[in-house]
Amino acid sequence: MKGWQTYRLAMLLAIAPFTLAGCSILQGLRPAVEVRAMDAGEYIALKRGDILTRDKLSDATSQTIRVAALDASACETPASADCVNALAAVTGMATDRRLSALSELWLARAQTMPPGESRLAAWLETTRYAYAYLFFGERPPGDRAFEDRQTQVRDWYNHAVERAVTEIFTAQEHTPAQTKTDSSTELNTAGWIIQFDMGRARLPGAASMPSELLPASSLSFSGLRSLYRRDGFGAELVTVMPPSPSEPSDSGARPAFENGKRPPSWSEMSAPSMTVLLRPDGNDLNSVLGTHHARMTVHDPYIESTIALHGQRVPLAANFTAGYGLWLARSGFNWQSLRSLLGREGGINRPWIYLMQPYDPNRRVILMLHGLASSPEAWVNLANEILGDETLRQHYQIWQVYYPTNLPIAFNHAMIRRTLEDTLTHFDPSGRAAASSNVVLVGHSMGGVIARLMVSAADGQLMQLTKNQYQLTPQQIKYIEPVLRFEPIDRVSRAIFIATPHRGTPIASGRLLRKIASFIRLPVTLLKNVVQQLAPNAAADSHKSLESIPNSIVNLDETNPFIRVAADLPISPRVSYHSIVAQANPAVALANSDDGLVPYRSAHLPGARSEKVIISNHSVQQNAAAILEIQRILREDMAQQR
Repeated sequence: MKGWQTYRLAMLLAIAPFTLAGCSILQGLRPAVEVRAMDAGEYIALKRGDILTRDKLSDATSQTIRVAALDASACETPASADCVNALAAVTGMATDRRLSALSELWLARAQTMPPGESRLAAWLETTRYAYAYLFFGERPPGDRAFEDRQTQVRDWYNHAVERAVTEIFTAQEHTPAQTKTDSSTELNTAGWIIQFDMGRARLPGAASMPSELLPASSLSFSGLRSLYRRDGFGAELVTVMPPSPSEPSDSGARPAFENGKRPPSWSEMSAPSMTVLLRPDGNDLNSVLGTHHARMTVHDPYIESTIALHGQRVPLAANFTAGYGLWLARSGFNWQSLRSLLGREGGINRPWIYLMQPYDPNRRVILMLHGLASSPEAWVNLANEILGDETLRQHYQIWQVYYPTNLPIAFNHAMIRRTLEDTLTHFDPSGRAAASSNVVLVGHSMGGVIARLMVSAADGQLMQLTKNQYQLTPQQIKYIEPVLRFEPIDRVSRAIFIATPHRGTPIASGRLLRKIASFIRLPVTLLKNVVQQLAPNAAADSHKSLESIPNSIVNLDETNPFIRVAADLPISPRVSYHSIVAQANPAVALANSDDGLVPYRSAHLPGARSEKVIISNHSVQQNAAAILEIQRILREDMAQQR
């Protein structure tokens, strides 16, 4: 009997684990928790991966679904509303955890939906829950500044706003003109009423609406060394504007004068960057979660870097490269500048100033002048580096001169002077704004020669040279004198000359350039118009000598009388100037060296405040060391103006 009892006890003990804990049958004898090694890459990916980066819900949202006892399979099907509605109804869960998960779930739903109001509504719900988490959660944004979860939610908000705004814009583009909603009023769409507020940003030119609205995140560039942006709150967009009617284009050059009047000679860059916010109405969590009213505000990232929201000072997101890169990519400058050099159809026949951002009266102007056969493309990386430098961006604005490089240097110089004066007068008629004084000139190659003329005085030297070269009548002298007699521009206080042939170059008289020069057609009619505007009382028959005026390549020959006289014109004593010189072969003694085009003896300028020699070819303005030197000079200039 005793043996039988012992046997029964042993059997009960043996089967007890299976009868009392059936799940153990599935796990066998494994422990409840197991551990495995995980490398740093896996750990970071697990923490930061989300629906945007891996097309899968973030680990934090997946954990929230499990903790809320929801059907994980339903939640992994973003098109289903069951999971979203169930999680929204859950009580007893931490507010931040629930709001952040709901934002990602709505984002996941929106990504799988076809275009239309339902998808727009999903984007708006994403912004609602993200906004609620950021500003009405359990802690203010500043207390979560180092948390990955807040960064994820901010990114979901920014992406959802980007998509919602571009879809609203696209829908309005296809709305019949008579029913379009004015951008300053309200729009009823996708079950929401959205109020538009453009008061904090100004679009370029006279246009009230862009022709395109592109997410900066959708644009990738080659040819730019760096992409400059600022992390923060809001959607980074590029607003593409229609070109100015007078702006140079591939369709052909505009006349220099129309009906006896100068047309506009400037335009603001047609693809400015904007930052857009969508803010659901409400001042507490319940009102934000219950509203279907929102306000869309547009901000200029060059002017605003932060915004006050619900007692918090929040950084505004910004992209300072995307608009500039898009503008250059679509410009067609490469072929147009070549046609301009040769004087062929489709080139330009007068200078134009491009403002790289909407005009700001409080930022000083950096005026860039490219060289022979070039265009604003010459400044692609320099301009981008200045736009991307927070300190320089706050103190300067970039203006780029685009001019026909086939014209004689003296004529281009006269027209660029007038173009600069016209542009400054348009924006600042009183001449009292910071932008109208202490202009910094940056000139490369032939652009440096023109920049030097802008800060020099020609009392009678060039005029006497012309008289000696040509048999001119008194009327012809009167006709040409305004081009050849000038004073330094008093608005300019600093100049940077880059690989500039102040005393010409022997290359200009070489066989290749002589051949190119022979193909160049000078627009004689244009030259007549220019000098006629400068000397309106000149006789109508005083144009004959213009046909023998040498073109720009001839001007750059080191034996050309014009360049030799221009090299000795006195520079204004109030102008600080700097030289950046390229040396192609470091093995050659500096005094005997050149950059492949310009000898050191021509690029060297006595009296310069600084001279930086860089091992490079003639296109040294693209060299990273040259850009760093220009940034140094600008900081020095900025410090001296305080």
